[in-house]
Amino acid sequence: MAQLVIIRGNSGSGKTSLAKKLQNHFGRRTLVISQDLVRRDMLKEKVEPDNLSISLTETIARYGHEHDMLVIVEGFYETDIYGDMLERLRQAF
Repeated sequence: MAQLVIIRGNSGSGKTSLAKKLQNHFGRRTLVISQDLVRRDMLKEKVEPDNLSISLTETIARYGHEHDMLVIVEGFYETDIYGDMLERLRQAF
């Protein structure tokens, strides 16, 4: 059964470290989606409404759902920009 964990918080608060610890603990079939990796490293996007990282994050998370994975989504995720996507994911899981 697929499960979703959303870790949000300020920069430097340990979100990525916690996500990695959870992934190490649960092992296989654990998918970590890092906002920094998707938005900044993969897409070079700015934090603004309708940036491409929103739909890519949702697509990757839904892939994890379809494959019964533990999906960990971690990042700052400003509510006004990412809130709708996070709510859709919450409802999907």
